[in-house]
Amino acid sequence: MSLSHTLAVYEALDAPRASGATVQALLDGVAGISCEVERVQGAKGATDFVRIVVPGARGHRAGGDAPTLGIVGRLGGVGARPSRIGLVSDADGAIAAVAAARKLAFMHRNGDVLPGDVVIATHICPDAPTKPHVPVDFMDSPVSIEEMNQREITPDMAAVLSIDTTKGNRILNTRGFAISPTVKEGWILKVSPDLVRLMEVTTGRPAVTFPITMQDITPYGNGVDHLNSILQPATATSAPVVGVAIAAATAVPGCATGASHEVDIAEAVRFAIEVAKEVGAGVARFHDGDEFTRLVALYGDMRRLQGPGA
Repeated sequence: MSLSHTLAVYEALDAPRASGATVQALLDGVAGISCEVERVQGAKGATDFVRIVVPGARGHRAGGDAPTLGIVGRLGGVGARPSRIGLVSDADGAIAAVAAARKLAFMHRNGDVLPGDVVIATHICPDAPTKPHVPVDFMDSPVSIEEMNQREITPDMAAVLSIDTTKGNRILNTRGFAISPTVKEGWILKVSPDLVRLMEVTTGRPAVTFPITMQDITPYGNGVDHLNSILQPATATSAPVVGVAIAAATAVPGCATGASHEVDIAEAVRFAIEVAKEVGAGVARFHDGDEFTRLVALYGDMRRLQGPGA
């Protein structure tokens, strides 16, 4: 059950000394699962980057050719101490990513080994800074988006789910989670029918999607507005990326405490697990490769949108 893993991760990370070591302890030393931690000092503090690899039966690490799914928990920090006491809303992405890793690790230990490798990456900072934002304040991060992408995106990822709290806006107004259109090499493509199907299966409700703009898929720091950082991984890879937005029906500050909903996070975890199963098996696709090739042939390369611009 994804909820039990979500609750375990939530409680473990809701502490002023939460760190990469906390995540390692959550995996209970499951054999065959690697969990690397790298502490990085930034201009605004330090954070622990965590990368977990759950190997598949036919994945690259076993010498096979099954596709690798990347699951990125995107956030500024899990806490905003000392100005806020407790886990902040922005922590949802990290909780979801680590809970998905823990569930996959326990499945692996029990003999349910997925076809492909799954690489899960996030970072743990219990005392990240905050920053003003309209309509509500956001969390800031001790390190830059470029440093996050460098440590959270790996070359072997054939597709990426980027899970991020997306409550600080008036564009996505629903409780639960929503998925974005697929983004690949500067192109905003149609919403994946396979991911719509999996969302409807795992939630038991009609799929919810959210709009994104050209601004949202360009790198941070270029002076234009972004919904949030949910699609920043798409600026650092040629793999297709889909945002998984954990949302609220009202605008909630990323630095607000008491604003995380465990059931909503667990739904996103369950969705990510099912996507991992089908991506590794070659069943679910994030995009239509032939259609993408035709778009590029007709209208040209859009990779310039992955860079800083002129």
